[in-house]
Amino acid sequence: MQADKLWQFPIKEFHNVPRGLLGPGAYELVGVEAKNLGFKKSLLMTSGLRGTGIIDDIVGKVKYAGVDVVVYDKVESNPKDYNVMDAYQMYAEEKCDSFISVGGGSTHDACKGTRIVAAHDGRNVNEFEGFNKSENPINPPHIAVSTTAGTGSETSWAYVITDTSDRENPHKYVAFDDRCIATLAICDPVMYYTCPQDYTAQCGFDVLAHASEPYVSRLDFPPSLGSALLAVQLTAKWLPMAVAEPTNYEARSGMMYAQYIAAQAFNSGGLGIVHSISHAVSAFYDSHHGLNNAIALPRVWDFNLSARYERFADIAVAMGVDTHGMTKVQAAEAALEA
Repeated sequence: MQADKLWQFPIKEFHNVPRGLLGPGAYELVGVEAKNLGFKKSLLMTSGLRGTGIIDDIVGKVKYAGVDVVVYDKVESNPKDYNVMDAYQMYAEEKCDSFISVGGGSTHDACKGTRIVAAHDGRNVNEFEGFNKSENPINPPHIAVSTTAGTGSETSWAYVITDTSDRENPHKYVAFDDRCIATLAICDPVMYYTCPQDYTAQCGFDVLAHASEPYVSRLDFPPSLGSALLAVQLTAKWLPMAVAEPTNYEARSGMMYAQYIAAQAFNSGGLGIVHSISHAVSAFYDSHHGLNNAIALPRVWDFNLSARYERFADIAVAMGVDTHGMTKVQAAEAALEA
């Protein structure tokens, strides 16, 4: 049929990414940046980090700059709708004017959702599931400080929330909204040193999924392809060392750039079946997103291989495979093995 031959995505959309500060010591500037952005009283959102010293350190730096801080530290892994609504309640009661999120993707996603809720006078976050459902173009400013090399949520136009309104059938959705993008992203590799080894590995597989899926996506978005392939290369090179040597600066720095670049790739280049499986599984079992991705990744690659074998051959090279003497199909299969 002629309709089958129509190009599926004739118009492709490039989405903004926020201003970013990347490198050792970047998080030291959080107070100065908050003051420069006009923060007066900020809601700092985080998860289980409150007892690690990281939160006290950042709160101290923000207060030293003359910005008051209130801490909401109950964000859960795979953030729930009630986390967002509880955080908004604190934001409103404390008369805050801005947000700081400190943590990984769960914290940043919950914070982005809370900002959208704050811009709409407390409407339930689940009303914003879908594409650009927010109506108010102005929401409170947000500094996102990352403590994991994984989701890249500090750069993206999406946030992921678990809708628990039906307890028997919870579902995890992605809200895509150009108005949820953070005002400033801060990525400091030194902040990753205390990330446990299993989380480091799981977050790293999230990066590999973020990098590989836009590279083989039907969107086939050229501005994303180079960064996607570079992120594959960086992950293959630095993730094993980051897991084995948690305080290896080079490895942590390599993964910082890998996750940041991968997020920029999928932000406009799209994701795929790895993520759809992962979100569905974690809605029911509350399992770690990166772990789900790690389990799904080789199976999805195998499923997609025949449709995109030339791209998977490129991925093999990026992962360090010597493909000389191989056909494209053999090289694609070598990527799966790698």
